Amino acid sequence: MAWNWIRKRPFTGVAIGLGGAIAILAGSVMLAEPRLDRTWVDNLAVMPKIELSQGSFALDHVADWSYSPEGPAQKDVVTFANTFDDLRNVWFVVEPQPGGEYAAHTLILFEFGGDRIVGLTVEARLEQGETYDAVQGALNKFELSYIWATARELLTRRVTFLDKDVYVYPLRLDETQKRNFLRSLLEGTIDVSTQPRFYNTLFSNCTNELAKVAGLGWHYSWVLTGYSPQQLFHLKLIPGETFESAKETALLKREIASWNDLPSREFDSALLGELRERFGAKPQPAS
Repeated sequence: MAWNWIRKRPFTGVAIGLGGAIAILAGSVMLAEPRLDRTWVDNLAVMPKIELSQGSFALDHVADWSYSPEGPAQKDVVTFANTFDDLRNVWFVVEPQPGGEYAAHTLILFEFGGDRIVGLTVEARLEQGETYDAVQGALNKFELSYIWATARELLTRRVTFLDKDVYVYPLRLDETQKRNFLRSLLEGTIDVSTQPRFYNTLFSNCTNELAKVAGLGWHYSWVLTGYSPQQLFHLKLIPGETFESAKETALLKREIASWNDLPSREFDSALLGELRERFGAKPQPAS
C-alpha cells in the first residue's frame, strides 16, 4: 500500500524522505553533548590552568613548540604570569586560508613589558584522525578550544610548517579595553576548559568568539573571517591611511621564517622590534 502510494506521488515521497532525513540530522545535532575527555590531537589537547586575581594572572601550560617544514621539532611547554597593568599592546593576527579571500584563521597576541608576548588561538578541538570541515563545524561535530601559546609557537607553526602567509595588525584599544579584553578571554578559557561547548562555524568560531568578548556588534566578517581585518579597519580599530597599506605593512611571513630558530624570548624581541619599526609609536585608541 505505502509503495503504491509513493509510486503515484514520487515528488511527495521525495519531499517526505528529505524531511525525515533533515529531522534525523537535526535531532542528532540537538542531542549531541560536548565533552572534555576525547583523544585530542596533540596541539589542542591541553587548555591551561589559570589563576586569576584582580590585578594579575598566571597560565600553567603555555605551548612553546618549535617547527620544521615537516612538522613539530620540539614540543615544549612553559608557564606565563604577569599583571594586567603591565599589558602594553594587543595584536590581531590573520592567517588566510586556501579557497578564497573570505576564509582565514584569526588569533590574538598580548604584549607585555620587557618584550614578552603570550597569545590565544580559538579553534575547533579536533580528535586524533579528524580533519576540520566547515560544514561539520556547523553541526556540533567539534568541541571548542581556547589554546594559549607563545608567539613563536603560533606564528612559526603557520609560516614554517603550514607555509601560510601571516599578517600582524596593531589594535587601537585604550588601557581599560585592553585589560578587560584579556581578562574576559582568560575567564572564557576557564569556562570552556571546565564546561565544554561546541565549536560552531557560524556562531562560535575563531573570530566571532573574539568579537563577542570585545563587544563588537554582529557583522558578516565574523563568519567570513577573511574579511575581519577590513571590518576592524572600518571601525578604526586597525590604524592606517588605507586598508591596502595597512595590510601590506602587516605581512610578516618572510621575517617570521627568518626567526624560526630563535628561542621564544628572542623571537618576541625580534617580532616587536619589527612591528615598532613598521607601525611606529603605540597605536592610540579609536576616537
